[in-house]
Amino acid sequence: MDFLSVRYTYDVLREPIDRAVAETLDSGWYLRGDRTVTFERDFAAYCGTRFAVGSSNGLDALYAILAAYRIGPGDEVIVPAHTFIATWLAVSRTGATPVPVDADPATMNMDLGKAAASITGRTRAIIPVHLYGTVTDVVALRRAVAGRDIRIVEDAAQAHGAAIDGVRAGALGDAAAFSFYPGKNLGAFGDAGAVTTDDGELATRVRDLSNYGSPEKYVHDYVGVNARMDEIQAAVLSVKLAVLDEWTRRRQEIARTYDAELKDCAGLTLPELEDDPARQVWHLYVVRTAERDRLAARLEELGVPTIIHYPVPIHRQGAYRALFPDSSFPVAEAISETCLSLPIGPHLTNEEVGRVIDGVRAALR
Repeated sequence: MDFLSVRYTYDVLREPIDRAVAETLDSGWYLRGDRTVTFERDFAAYCGTRFAVGSSNGLDALYAILAAYRIGPGDEVIVPAHTFIATWLAVSRTGATPVPVDADPATMNMDLGKAAASITGRTRAIIPVHLYGTVTDVVALRRAVAGRDIRIVEDAAQAHGAAIDGVRAGALGDAAAFSFYPGKNLGAFGDAGAVTTDDGELATRVRDLSNYGSPEKYVHDYVGVNARMDEIQAAVLSVKLAVLDEWTRRRQEIARTYDAELKDCAGLTLPELEDDPARQVWHLYVVRTAERDRLAARLEELGVPTIIHYPVPIHRQGAYRALFPDSSFPVAEAISETCLSLPIGPHLTNEEVGRVIDGVRAALR
C-alpha cells in the first residue's frame, strides 16, 4: 500500500498523457506557448475566475501575488501559525513581516477571530490557507476586513476544487495561489503552480513579474524573477484537470468511510466533516492523538504508511526562531505534536481502505 501514488495517476491516464507530452515535444515550443494558454483558460474556468496565470510552483505563485500588490518592507501579512512553511516564505521574500495567528482547534485552519484581532495599521494582506483541503471561511474573513485596504490572498495549494456555497477556492479572495506539486490533488509531473484572480491588472503584473519583470522581450519594467510554467507541465495538467472532480469524489468517499469506521476509537480525534461536502477535498486526512508516535510505529508494522504534516511549528524552525523567540501558539503546537496523516487518494482500493481502518483499530486497542 502506498501513502500516495503519483504513478497511479500516470497509469490511469497513460494514453492521453503520452499523447499530450509527445505533441508538446513535437511542437518544438516549450515555454509560454499554446498549452499553457489552454490550461490557464481551463483552470480559470474551473475555479470560476476571469484569469489564471501559470507559475513555476506554488511558492513563486504566492510571492508573485504579494509582489504584484507591492507589499514589502514595513508591511505586515497575517498568516496561519499552522501551515506549510511556504506560506511564510512568500511573505519574507517580499521583505514584509509575517504575523502568525493560532489555529482553530476544530478545522486546524486559521482562527479567523484571532486573525481579525491581529490587524494593525501596517496590515496589507491576510493569507488564509485551505489546509489539508478544507476551505477556510473566506466569506467571513471578508466581512472582518470590510472597509479596510487589506487584500485576501488564498493559499489554495491543497484545495483544488473545494468550494463555499458553490464558489470554488481560487475565486473567494482577491487572488489565490495554487501548487501543482506532484502529490497534490491536481499534480504535475514536476513543479508547477498558478495564480487565479478576477483582477486583470493584477494578472498582467503577476505574469510580467514571473517573466523577468518583462511585458515584452528585452523590456523590463520591474525587478522580476523567472517563475514560468513550462509547456509539458501545462499539457499534463490539462489532461488531469478533466478527471479532478472524479478523483475528488473518491477522496470524499474514503474520508466518509474513515469517519464512520473510526469515530468510536478511544483517544483518536478525527477531522470534522463539514455539512457541505464540497468544502473538503481531502488532500490529507489528518487525525490527532496523544499516542501519535506509538500509533505511527504500530501502523508501520502492520504495513499501513503514515506521514506527519507538520511535526515542527514554523515559529520553532531555525528560519524563524529568532524572529519569534518568545511566541507561543498553543493550538498549532498541539496539532504538530499529535497529528498523523492516514493514506487517502484515488489510488486506494476498498480493500486497502479497510486495511487502514483495521490497522488503526488494532493499534489503538
